[in-house]
Amino acid sequence: MSEKNKQTGISLAVVSTIVLTAAVMVTGCKKQPAEPTQSEAPTESSGEPTKTDTEPAASPKMSLNDVIKAARTWGPAYQSWYGKTAPDFTLTDITGKQHKLSDYRGKNVLLVFWGTWCPPCRMEIPDLIALRNAISEEKLGILAISNEKPDLVKKFVADQKINYTALLDKGNMPKPFGFMRVYGTSGVPCSFFIDTEGKIKFATAGLLSLGEIKAILQAE
Repeated sequence: MSEKNKQTGISLAVVSTIVLTAAVMVTGCKKQPAEPTQSEAPTESSGEPTKTDTEPAASPKMSLNDVIKAARTWGPAYQSWYGKTAPDFTLTDITGKQHKLSDYRGKNVLLVFWGTWCPPCRMEIPDLIALRNAISEEKLGILAISNEKPDLVKKFVADQKINYTALLDKGNMPKPFGFMRVYGTSGVPCSFFIDTEGKIKFATAGLLSLGEIKAILQAE
């Protein structure tokens, strides 16, 4: 192969990689790879790019329409459920403690469907950690739901120093929830915003930033 052809091949490979990365960030993960083993669980030293939040503080007067118009890496999802009471469910966290959604009534709740193998999900983790540090558990419940093996999720949570609640879906969550149902419909990450009355306020498919999460929580 000539030197010119080699350079052309390298350039095409670089462009393809950039396009693929951008597509994953916008649409989320649609296809789940083979489940990694315990030893393959990624850690902070994995070398993956991280996403930093550079957006200004969200205005409490911002409307959901304003937030949607500014979105670049996500879109609204499950619109037919907006304003409806979120179906109750009970899931176990990685320590064996049970969590019932209705027990969170009186506070806002953010449900995040995610996977340890999903790049956009991993990129969202630092912002969720920052969100937990910014808003107390008394005001906001952050429930991250995966369908992976408990030991794998537990190790990943420890490696990434995740400070919010990680729950395990065994496959019996009611509609519109459930990891495989969400994964097959919108992909992950997928987030549901539930208000203090237990109603679904909003839902998103794709990668959210810290500023966008705060804006949605505060939006009227």
